[in-house]
Parts: sequence; C-alpha cells; structure tokens
Amino acid sequence: MQLVSINPANGKTIKKYTTHTDLEVEKKISQTNTAWLSWKNTAHADRSTLLNNLAAVLQRRKKQLAKLMAQEMGKPVTQGIAEIEKCASVCTYYAIYATEHLKDQLIKTEATKSYVTFQPIGVVLAIMPWNFPFWQAFRFLVPALAAGNCGVLKHASNVPGCALAIEEMIIEAGFPKNVFQTLLVGSDRIDKIIENNLIKAVTITGSTNAGQKVAQKAGSLIKKTVLELGGSDAYIILEDADLEEAAEVCVNSRLINSGQSCIAAKRFIVVKSVEKEFTRLFLEKMQTKKTGDPLDMATTVGPMARADLRDELHHQVERSISSGAQCIIGGELPEGSNAYYPPTILTKVKKGMPAYDEELFGPVAAVITAKDEADAINLANDSVFGLGGAVFTKDKQRGEKIAATKLQAGSCFVNSLVKSDARLPFGGIKGSGYGRELGLFGIHEFVNIKTVYIA
Repeated sequence: MQLVSINPANGKTIKKYTTHTDLEVEKKISQTNTAWLSWKNTAHADRSTLLNNLAAVLQRRKKQLAKLMAQEMGKPVTQGIAEIEKCASVCTYYAIYATEHLKDQLIKTEATKSYVTFQPIGVVLAIMPWNFPFWQAFRFLVPALAAGNCGVLKHASNVPGCALAIEEMIIEAGFPKNVFQTLLVGSDRIDKIIENNLIKAVTITGSTNAGQKVAQKAGSLIKKTVLELGGSDAYIILEDADLEEAAEVCVNSRLINSGQSCIAAKRFIVVKSVEKEFTRLFLEKMQTKKTGDPLDMATTVGPMARADLRDELHHQVERSISSGAQCIIGGELPEGSNAYYPPTILTKVKKGMPAYDEELFGPVAAVITAKDEADAINLANDSVFGLGGAVFTKDKQRGEKIAATKLQAGSCFVNSLVKSDARLPFGGIKGSGYGRELGLFGIHEFVNIKTVYIA
C-alpha cells in the first residue's frame, strides 16, 4: 500500500510513499519504548538543551518547511512560515518552564514527608491531522518529550512528507535515536497500533467521529486519551462593538489556513441593531483577500487540502442555500483540477441548516442574527461543539463576564480571534473533546501524578 502526496493547487502527484508493514510498525514502537527506558532518566537541563536545538533547526528550515506545506496541503507560505515559528516557540517555552511545571509538590499531612511527583508514562501515540501538519504534531510532541515520554506519530495520509520531516528534525537536533518515530500507515491500522501493549496513551486531533472511535478503542484497553476535535466557533458581535475592528478580526479568523482550522471563526452571531453595518464591513474586507497560488507571498487564501473536502463543503453551502440562506459572495465551484473554494458569506442562517448545525471546514462564514445579548449567547451555545468562542464589545468588563461565565467553550476571547498559545491550556468541551494541550495543564496530561508518603 502507498500514501500519495498530491498538490491541491493543481491536482498533480508530488510523491508516493510505501507504508510500513505491521512488523515494521511493531519494531518501531519497540525501538521507541527502548529509547524511553533511557530518555525518562535524562536530566531536565539536557532535555531543555535539545529542545532549544530543535527550535534552532526549525528556524533554519522554516522557508523549506513552509514550501513543503504549501505543496502537500495548500497552506499559503506566509502562514506556513508563521506556523514553523510557532513550533519553535513551543520548544523554547518548555525548554524554560518544563522543570518548573514538573517539580515535586509538597503536601503537608501527618506524614514525615508527603508530596506529589510527576513521572513519565512511556510511549504516546499521536494521531494528527493535515491542516497544521507541523504545529499539531509539535503541540503534542514537545511537552511529551519534555516530560520524559517518547512518541510515535500516525500523521494524516496526505502529508507524509511533513511527517517524515519532523522525524528528521528530531534527529538533526541531537535527540537520542528513536525517541520519536513516524509511522507511515493508513487510518485502518490505528486500532491495531492502540492495542500494542507498549502504547501507554493516545492523543488525537481530528473530527468528532474519529475521536469517538479512538476514545472507544483506547477506553476498552484503559489507556488515557486526549481529544482535540471539531469546532464551530461562534463570534458574538454586540451592539457596542467597534465594528470596523471586529469585521477585520472576523475575516482574518475565518480565512486562517484557507478556513481549515478547528478554532477558526465559523458562526458570526450579530445583534440585529448592527447586523446590516457589520455585514457590509465583513463583505468589504472579505473581498480584499487574495486567493491564489500558495507559493505566492501575496496569497491569503490557498486551495483546500483535498478536492473531496472542497466538494463536501460546497454541498453544505448548497444545502444551506436551498434551506433559505442567502449567499452574498462566493459559493461557486471554480473550474480545473484543483481544490480551490472561494471565500463565501452566507446570511440569514438559521437552525436546521448545515451552516448552523455543522462544522464548515473551509472559507465559508455563516452570519446569524440575534435579538440581543442574551439571545446571542444562547445561539452561540446552541452547538454540539465547544472548542472556542469570542465576543466583541467596547465594554471589556461586559465581554469578560460573557467569556468567563456565559460561553460554553474551552477558550473564550474578548475582542480577539481565538488562537492557541504555548503558555495557555488549549482544548474543548462537548463534541470538541476533552483534555488539554500546552501550558502547565498540557504537560500534566501524560504523566503519572504520583503520591509519595513517608511515615
């Protein structure tokens, strides 16, 4: 069997990769476990040195890696460079803070001494998506390595070049052999990999359906999972928002990675009194964004990652329009053997339409009218997802209260687009998954939080 890398900008095959056999997969997992037996005892200072080395490798290779992403999944190179720089930043963050995050915590009891210690658990399987082919992997990999774990990666089948590049950089940075390995396999092999006794935990970023299957399998074997799944982030625009700023932020969030991001803004819930003006500004700013060759530094929106994903998105748009939504820009399939889809805005979106109920994983925005603040909050929370959300208002105290106590999501921002940050925990609730990545909480997900009691 082969994994085929196809350029979504022109439909041409880039390269074919032979998948690993079951025997090769078992050998690689065994090798990684053997590496862990030594790596878990490596001093924190030595781990930090290697993480800083890895950050330097990323910075040196960022243009090359951005080009690889553009070719394999269509990300505009300017965004690709930013993605690699973000990967470098998570390396330097944990190089500085991992020791502090993992230090023993003394607990006063009647014992002579009692404390909590954080111990690595072994080999973690990561099942990662194509949309941020480096950042998603590094978001799991860096805290896992910093905690003394090792990892194997089952990456998305359309980005094998990116998957192998990660393994190459780990080696180039000087990490011990086999602390991280890429498994070139299809999704049909995941269950068997999870069943391997040397796999101690699983993390997945992907669709809710994929997360359910992984959680079910891992749960049957009592293996810890972290799930970062789909999202349909709602951005609330209140009557006192700076509409010019809000429209700019909303367009940028909706078009990040050509709209293919779990935490991209997808539903724009606008209070009725400012809906007309916001929609005008939103349309105006959407029209300024350039769709084109992802290798062109001027391109804002590249092709979607695969033609089948583009076609599925278009079907959601068509079904929404047939149910009463109004398309004010975009919404038409371009000609040619490529995976481009135009930036699209749907207005008059209501419950029961795909644009309201489902995740739109591409450059399509759904504008939903709210009567007032309370109605806007109810509409935002009326979703099976709960990854991120934002609220726009000039009253920051008002916005903070809504973000902190009213919105049902794992990350809620005020007057800003939702984004992940190495310093802050990231993850969702409801159909968007459970567990957290990044920050203090992320490095604690895959450790044995062990109590030590000395009478």
